[in-house]
Amino acid sequence: MKFVADFYTQTVANGHAFSTIQENIQTGVEKRLKYVAITEHGPTFPDGPHPYYFGNFRVVPTVMKNLNVLRGVELNIQDTLGTVDLPAETIYDLDLVLAGLHRNTGYEGKAIQENTEAIINAIFNPLIDIIIHSDYENYPIDISTVVRVAKENNTLLGVNNSFFVKNQADQKNSYNYYKKVLEEAMDQELVLAFGSGSHFSSDVGNFDLVFRLIEDVKFPLELMLNVSEDRVEEFINQRNKHREKIDISRY
Repeated sequence: MKFVADFYTQTVANGHAFSTIQENIQTGVEKRLKYVAITEHGPTFPDGPHPYYFGNFRVVPTVMKNLNVLRGVELNIQDTLGTVDLPAETIYDLDLVLAGLHRNTGYEGKAIQENTEAIINAIFNPLIDIIIHSDYENYPIDISTVVRVAKENNTLLGVNNSFFVKNQADQKNSYNYYKKVLEEAMDQELVLAFGSGSHFSSDVGNFDLVFRLIEDVKFPLELMLNVSEDRVEEFINQRNKHREKIDISRY
């Protein structure tokens, strides 16, 4: 199996990543990807870029070295209302919008009910395409409910290869958590989007642990967004058509 897209990479614009956009793209070209998303953390992350960074993303070409560049963001969910840390006007102009719960970004919830409510309300925001870290040791959720609501609202859940790092205290059980996400997605037939979570260019397109997880649970090809260029193009086209109908003044 081979993926044609990496929906989750970050650059030196985040203080905890170490490569440039061009370096990420070059690795994507070398690995024969068709799409690479640049998804920096939103500005409430301790070392995330200033909001102006995302407003000026328009200067980055959408095609570089024959590779499609998705200019995106990984928003930080702020509260149980699903509030995120960029204004709707800025989010609207991006090519791909991820959102998730992160430490030290303003979110105070701890209980399963609170975390689930926060993610569900973010799913209700039509400007958000993918919920990332849909199950996270710091923020346990009702997986079945989140998958159901995501399916009902045409929102994808994201799986991040780099999140299986076991030497981090809050990620020791991520593999088992994500197994539950994939199993529930299979039961409810929800499409998932996969990303490397690259914080250094050589990891762009690295899905080794994701592939192991997919094999472990026998996750079906028809529920993977990354597996074909046609599938990714259809997702992007449908997403852009839907966006045209959104009244951003409501968000």
